[in-house]
Amino acid sequence: MAVTLRSPHEIELMRVAGKLAADVLIMIEPYVKAGVTTGELDDICQDYIENTQHAISACLGYHGYPKCVCISVNEEICHGIPGTRHLKNGDIVNIDVTVIKDNYYGDTSKMFIVGGHTVPINSRLVKTTQECLYAGLRTIYAGSNLMDIGASIQKIADREGFSIVRDYCGHGIGNVFHDEPTVLHYKNKDSLVLQEGMTFTVEPMINVGTWKTKVNKKNGWTVTTADKLGSAQYEHTIVVTKDGCEVLTIRPEEEEAGVISRILHNRPE
Repeated sequence: MAVTLRSPHEIELMRVAGKLAADVLIMIEPYVKAGVTTGELDDICQDYIENTQHAISACLGYHGYPKCVCISVNEEICHGIPGTRHLKNGDIVNIDVTVIKDNYYGDTSKMFIVGGHTVPINSRLVKTTQECLYAGLRTIYAGSNLMDIGASIQKIADREGFSIVRDYCGHGIGNVFHDEPTVLHYKNKDSLVLQEGMTFTVEPMINVGTWKTKVNKKNGWTVTTADKLGSAQYEHTIVVTKDGCEVLTIRPEEEEAGVISRILHNRPE
């Protein structure tokens, strides 16, 4: 596969776009509460991206997608179309944001627990999924292998008895939304030696039950678990560095909690 290596100037533009995408997730958090509709959340995100950030939503109009962000609730894995659904206490909600600024993209998502509490299995699912993302990020450095990302995520999901979605994956990103490489989140044999300047997303989707998926036939977008059990996802955009990676979409809450830092030094001593 032909993978683009980004120049320092391009990486700086991606830092800007990545921060904007992260800022949308920070901004929207107080609004994610019982009673709000997913459509109302989407309207708030769109207004913020367009009128405060003076940026563009990459999702709006992408292959006909009708909304600004993707909001996926409970058994919805990804590509949930915001609408009239009211959130309830205990719902687990993924908001996936992709922002374009100066023709470069920042792509990120996180989970929200409505009301702060949910059933134990979903609470463990959300925590595990975030752990899977961080484990994948910690394998990355120039000279490591793309396969290491999926293997590290598989180890954690197996430990917790969860499954990993196979039909959707991470992707290269830069001045296009989806590019090479394809980033699989389960153990695989897609060998690729990583090089400094590669930019891509890591976005594991972890399920309580089966990994198998189902696409909504009416809207053609929303993906749910085949068994209707819960699903969770976290996503970051990164750039490969000599000794690790830089997380372009990191949020201050992550650094403050000490769970991850913007600059990761992953190369073994």
